[in-house]
Amino acid sequence: MQGIADYDFIRSLGKGNHGEFFLAYRPERLPVEDEYVAVKVVGGTGEDAFRRATRELKAFAAVRSPHLVTLYDAGQQAGIFYYSMEYLPGGSLASPAGPRDRADYHRALACAARAAQALHDAGIVHRDINPSNVLLTEDGGKLADLGLAQVLAPGVTITGMGALPSVEFTDPAVLRGEPATTAVDVWSLGAVLHWFAAGTGIYGGLPVHDPLLTLRKVLSNAPTVSEDLPPKVADLVRSCLGDPSTRPTAAQFAERLETLV
Repeated sequence: MQGIADYDFIRSLGKGNHGEFFLAYRPERLPVEDEYVAVKVVGGTGEDAFRRATRELKAFAAVRSPHLVTLYDAGQQAGIFYYSMEYLPGGSLASPAGPRDRADYHRALACAARAAQALHDAGIVHRDINPSNVLLTEDGGKLADLGLAQVLAPGVTITGMGALPSVEFTDPAVLRGEPATTAVDVWSLGAVLHWFAAGTGIYGGLPVHDPLLTLRKVLSNAPTVSEDLPPKVADLVRSCLGDPSTRPTAAQFAERLETLV
């Protein structure tokens, strides 16, 4: 894909849930100084889905937090929905642009948790916190790519969740089609912490080559916390995966994680 609207693409930055990210030159009309922006092309959507997604993105953009990626623009061309945001060259927890210390990952995830809290305070649930959406910066990190799966297709269950690698970071309640609450974001934060601290997911190895088996394993098996985790990290992960009514808030998660750094 060479571009969309007045965005000229340079290269692909990888696929995300329900779309692909591209590095693009900033159109002259955008009132920002960045030379480059990141553009996510979501794919074909109907007018109702486009309006819902645009409304959700406007609410996201209105939240003020230094730990949220800045959204610039959203639009539709020939039925294809896209939106642009600031480009951060440091990469993500899933794919860092260069070598990083473990403490950098802790700081980035703590920043993402504070961003999630800002969203929660505004009545917004992210719904798709995973290593690819925690972007690395020089002094911490930023949370990106608001999960739009349930906005684009209300009532969607496991068949519409998008890329399988992110399923292990999604609260099973959401996979079963239950309403997303702030507690599901905290579950995801705990799953991401376990992933980079233990080097493995909370379900062990998943058969991602077989979507049905992957979803069956996630929905039929309780998550397991690795015995290799430091006790305080393990306790924090367990608190995130427990009963929704007893989980910490995203801000409390950030505070506890920062003490580990």
